[in-house]
Amino acid sequence: MCPHQNGDSAAADKSEMVAVPLQNGHSNGVNGSSNGTQPIKKRGTTRAPDAHLKKEPRNPYAARASDLISNISNFNIIESTLREGEQFANAFFDTKTKVAIAKALDAFGVEYIELTSPAASEQSRLDCETICKLGLRAKILTHIRCHMDDARIAVETGVDGVDVVIGTSSFLREFSHGKDMTYITKTAIEVIEFVKSKGIEVRFSSEDSFRSDLVDLLSIYQTVDKIGVNRVGIADTVGCANPRQVYDLVRTLRSVVSCDIEIHLHNDTGMAIANAYTALEAGATHIDTSVLGIGERVGITPLGGLVACLYAANPEYVKSKYNLAMLREIENLVAEAVEVNIPFMNPITGYCAFTHKAGIHAKAILNNPSTYEILKPEDFGLTRYVSIGHRLTGWNAVKSRVEQLGLALTDDEDVTAKIKELADVRTQSMDDVDTLLRVYHSGIQSGELAVGQKEALDRLLRRHKAEAQGRAASPSLERDD
Repeated sequence: MCPHQNGDSAAADKSEMVAVPLQNGHSNGVNGSSNGTQPIKKRGTTRAPDAHLKKEPRNPYAARASDLISNISNFNIIESTLREGEQFANAFFDTKTKVAIAKALDAFGVEYIELTSPAASEQSRLDCETICKLGLRAKILTHIRCHMDDARIAVETGVDGVDVVIGTSSFLREFSHGKDMTYITKTAIEVIEFVKSKGIEVRFSSEDSFRSDLVDLLSIYQTVDKIGVNRVGIADTVGCANPRQVYDLVRTLRSVVSCDIEIHLHNDTGMAIANAYTALEAGATHIDTSVLGIGERVGITPLGGLVACLYAANPEYVKSKYNLAMLREIENLVAEAVEVNIPFMNPITGYCAFTHKAGIHAKAILNNPSTYEILKPEDFGLTRYVSIGHRLTGWNAVKSRVEQLGLALTDDEDVTAKIKELADVRTQSMDDVDTLLRVYHSGIQSGELAVGQKEALDRLLRRHKAEAQGRAASPSLERDD
């Protein structure tokens, strides 16, 4: 059975686990909110309006060691639950829910929150304006088509930035919008110049980038970089890319543009987290995520999974950026809103994420948690557990529970062997295990039982069971005075 409740209906009762005390817990460094009297300092990177005019000449033959371009410890999260997440089949977010999610993401510490285009519907526009007025530390973005009508609506909502997108693959040019690259480039310049004139951030992204012609991609990215976008975006819209393809495209793009690089990765083939990590290694600066990965079809890079991956690479940096203990709360909030359970294999918050069962593992974990944990549960406000009521258990795990119960038992295998024997019939609950330990301890203390006396232990257990059944069958009668 497994440990903590976190929204998964399959989660087990905590009473069936041995909680292992956590030590050296620390609070996570997060920025405070404005007190209303000072301007809110927004998170995220900001590009100077004339940065595109000050591009330093590059030596194409200079050494480019991978650690010089890697942003594993220098990245921004663009959290898209309120944009991409609205495309999830089960999703319907009313204004109250959107506000709750936005506030939770801001408290967690994401640098950007991306919202559905205000051109999508009147309610989408009103919700966008409402969230912009919350005074959050995260920058608020909205995602629009590369179209002047959408841009005009977007810039009036109060957002900090506009994310412009248009399909560039032959599939989308032929079967979606029907425009050629000349038209796409001309329209992109027009929309970008308009958004820039309003003094807010602008990103230009190709859609279906990995099935687009490389020459077309690099040409339009260089064009928009020269006119001064804050970011260019790569989108694996159908989830077809693998890490090597991601590295090659991002690395190539990094060599031809000076602006930041954002990447949006769908998870159709299960590659989203690996691709996001690889993109940062290749020089990307911004990663799109959603809570639990929800989005179109099977969704995009999940916030929690990406955080787990990047925490493993540099825990101190990740802890300094985000309030990690809020992750489970955010995931529960979104899971409830879209009526799904948090998967059992979910990184960090899956209900067995920090549960250890095998005897060899349990022994090592009790001696030094780092032996079988790359993530520290205390950094996420969680607790590790050692499961003991099963046939794989060992004395070290049982001994941990013995000490928690305050019993005095020597380091012998009798009681462990009995747990294994009973667990061959059915998994033993924590109550079952505790009863066995107490009966065994009582028998040893009274002299009714000695080490190695299996039959005597069985007799004591049968007697205890009979006494318990007798008490249950004969409740005390109340006097009627």
